[in-house]
Amino acid sequence: RYGFKIEREYIDGSVLYAIQVILTILLACEPILFYATETTALGKTKLPNYTIFRCVLRTIAWLFSLLILRVERTKTMPTAQTRGHGLTILTFWCIAVIIELFALISYRSPLWFFQPIVRRDSSIEEIDVVRFSYWIFRAIATILIFCIGLRAPGVPRRRYAVMLNRSHSQIEEEKMKESVWTKFFRHFKTLAPFIWPRGHWGLQINIIICIFILVVGRLLSIEVPRYTKLITDELIQSSNGTTDTFLNFGAKLRAPNSWPWKLVTILMIFRFLQGAGPFGSGMLGIIRSTLWTKIEQYTTQSLKLRVFSHLHHLSLSWHLTRKTGEVLRIVDRGTDSVDSLLNYILFSIVPTIADIMIAIVYFVVQFNIWFGIIVFATMLVYLLLTIVITEWRTKYKKEMNTLDNAMSGTAVDSLLNFETVKYYGAEQYEVTQYKDTIQKYQKAEWINQLTLQLLNFVQSVLIGIGLTIGSLYCAWLVSIKHELTVGDYVLFGTYILQLYAPLNYFGTYYRLIQQAFIDMENMLDLLDIKSDVEDSPFAKDIVINNGMIEFENVCFHYQSERPILKNISFSVLPGQTIAIVGPSGAGKSTIVRLLFRFYDVQSGSIKIDGTDISTVTQNSLRRSIGVVPQDTVLFNKDVLYNIRYGRVTATDREVENAARTAEMHDRIHTFPEGYKTIVGERGLKLSGGEKQRVAIARTLLKAPTIVLLDEATSALDTFTERQIQSALRTICEGRTTLIVAHRLSTISHADVIIVLSEGAIVERGSHDELLAKPDSVYAAMWKEQSTSYSDADKPTTINDDIINLKSPNSAEHHHHHRRT
Repeated sequence: RYGFKIEREYIDGSVLYAIQVILTILLACEPILFYATETTALGKTKLPNYTIFRCVLRTIAWLFSLLILRVERTKTMPTAQTRGHGLTILTFWCIAVIIELFALISYRSPLWFFQPIVRRDSSIEEIDVVRFSYWIFRAIATILIFCIGLRAPGVPRRRYAVMLNRSHSQIEEEKMKESVWTKFFRHFKTLAPFIWPRGHWGLQINIIICIFILVVGRLLSIEVPRYTKLITDELIQSSNGTTDTFLNFGAKLRAPNSWPWKLVTILMIFRFLQGAGPFGSGMLGIIRSTLWTKIEQYTTQSLKLRVFSHLHHLSLSWHLTRKTGEVLRIVDRGTDSVDSLLNYILFSIVPTIADIMIAIVYFVVQFNIWFGIIVFATMLVYLLLTIVITEWRTKYKKEMNTLDNAMSGTAVDSLLNFETVKYYGAEQYEVTQYKDTIQKYQKAEWINQLTLQLLNFVQSVLIGIGLTIGSLYCAWLVSIKHELTVGDYVLFGTYILQLYAPLNYFGTYYRLIQQAFIDMENMLDLLDIKSDVEDSPFAKDIVINNGMIEFENVCFHYQSERPILKNISFSVLPGQTIAIVGPSGAGKSTIVRLLFRFYDVQSGSIKIDGTDISTVTQNSLRRSIGVVPQDTVLFNKDVLYNIRYGRVTATDREVENAARTAEMHDRIHTFPEGYKTIVGERGLKLSGGEKQRVAIARTLLKAPTIVLLDEATSALDTFTERQIQSALRTICEGRTTLIVAHRLSTISHADVIIVLSEGAIVERGSHDELLAKPDSVYAAMWKEQSTSYSDADKPTTINDDIINLKSPNSAEHHHHHRRT
């Protein structure tokens, strides 16, 4: 009634959906055929009223399921997004399967098919053949429909922007909005290598032993209540000799008025193995946990290494748009979630469901069918309501998770920018910002806890009702009907409490699994991200002999509406030094990033020694190029580590020689611990000049064929810059060098200077050639900067570091001149 109709061209054809429809129609017709067969072919003139009523209801139910199938295929629901079939039809299919399989419980009954019992009907064998055939058909058909329904082949996956008024990005975002279980199975192929340790025989044996222990635990869950019943009946019989037992098992171990020490000993051994109560986790649990720890460690290590390696292989553009703190939090949560999922599903959910199925069969066989129905109905309603309410709570959990990431990201971002916060005295502002994120998180957390308490209340009520009904019925059979013994009542209570104990945590497990699925999905989404720059399948390592660089008609943009480089063409001869200058935003640093292949060009090509860099491996290309960036970021380790990072196999002597060439060796020896001095996060304990010298030293240690200087001294004061120039000349000597600079005085020695403006080359030539053109852009830039730095007494634009080197009056004179 309230759904949006889907246009026919958007509904995909499906063979599985056709099979669903055909089976549903056949199951709707089956009761009619059964009635006709019973009353005609088999000669029965009249069927019992309850049989007729059952046939009518089954036909109506299957017809309604066919209607729901049709609605879900042709309409989008207004209250929920497409996530597969709805809960109503899934529950119906599940109950239908269980009802048909319940027939297997009574296979030993005298009423089972083909049993030699005395009946008035002489055609008993023929009737059994017909009825058995109908049952086989119903069982197979319902199981097939249920299994196909899990894939939901008839439910459209696409979103429809015209009808639902959603943007294209929202359509893609919600395109595959699957349930958490579907996501798990979809990603199982990705996770399988991390779960099953291939090539590690010891770990594989550990897994097999853990599964064996799991099976033994299910057997103990039956034996412990059964032996409790035997001991109870034995003690009562020993005390008055009048109580008869319902089960005869264990009779050989007992004698009238005897001490049942053997039964008690066996029970205590079982308890010791099973655990619970004073026995804690139990011996089997301890062994399983010990063996499984190695599996968890293998999974965690493998996953973290895989994700960490993948993050390092992603493109620069991706890292520039992500907060490092949030990414690392996603990785940590994701790897932990996989371990949690394995533990919860394999050692909590699966054993709990297995215990429920075993309990239902046990009570039907040993007591009567009503005990099985009580247990089944309680468990079914409990599990369904737990799943429904937990699914409803997922949106609150996701919101809380998002705000938790934001809270962590705010803290990390603030602490990483500690120095900037101090510059502007913004400590209180940062605290206020962090407080706001905490309050938003706590509000979401409170709502989440409120829904959690609602779930706990519903679960407690259901368990209480089921236990009460079962206990009253069992007590009635003991005291009034005398069909069961006191031991049977104890068995029922012990078994049910043993069954409900883990079931009490089922909701918790399901919630934790929900959260683990979300965390795992976020981590696997990282693994699904493709790098913007990838090696071609036939890429080879680059071999650089001369170091000639060629840019041929290179065009590039970060955003299509804003081109950065327009048909850039130039060459750098082997051993030549070329400088690129121009105003901010002209594309100078982009050229360096393209040469280092942080990005791929949209058109044109970049070649080194005639080889297009897009056809070689990124690793080999970057090994051959040394970069001294504008802002050198160091690892929070010692100086020795940071210099050796240029070539991790270098000896201490080679590191010291590189530092000496970079004129940093003597300075390092003034540090408290010399080369072992920790430089602080991002190298904050070192000055700008010291960080640049460390960068120069490790580039020297790398010994590259090509050197890129990306405004390597622009962040330094003039005095420090002049000191570093000699070190820079040393690193460039005999190497092909590309310099990006803002201060023209630092590149006047370059063989060729290229002037960029708005992404295009406007001038090129040597320093003298460009100055010889009075109306050139370069000459104007040189004149402006020369005026700024040559006359210290009448400055127009002056570097703050130079002001600090002069008398205090210089600053006042500077500000007065600017105001004038």
